Amino acid sequence: MAINRGSRRNRKRRLMADINVVPYIDVMLVLLIIFMVTAPLLNLGVDIELPQSDARPLEQRQDPVVVSVDRDGNLFLTVGGADQQAVSAEEMTSQVAAFVRQNPDVAVYVAGDRETPYEVVYEVLTALQTQAGVERAGLMSQPAEAGG
Repeated sequence: MAINRGSRRNRKRRLMADINVVPYIDVMLVLLIIFMVTAPLLNLGVDIELPQSDARPLEQRQDPVVVSVDRDGNLFLTVGGADQQAVSAEEMTSQVAAFVRQNPDVAVYVAGDRETPYEVVYEVLTALQTQAGVERAGLMSQPAEAGG
């Protein structure tokens, strides 16, 4: 028995040089799932299909105020080059009125989707002129395709 004990003591315990990567793989998969779920939510813009025209673009000194109307009649406001935000009709008129009071030379445009009823775009233009105090509001369009 003494021989067995001595041989066990003489054997040195080898250090383990491997890294356990299982927890890192678990964390990576959780992060992958989080990014896959949140990536579609990062699309903050609204797809609006503008009508086409041959009008020449206007030169501007500062970023315009753009009121976008999607095909369902929802309003989105872009003020001074900031991100687009969904607003109600009352919020749109009050925010545009406040911005136009401070910047009287700013251009105000309405970007109505091609599928939006004309009545909705007309109501937005009327609200901008009567309630927000905008003297001139223009309509946005895309350049006409060549040969079409």
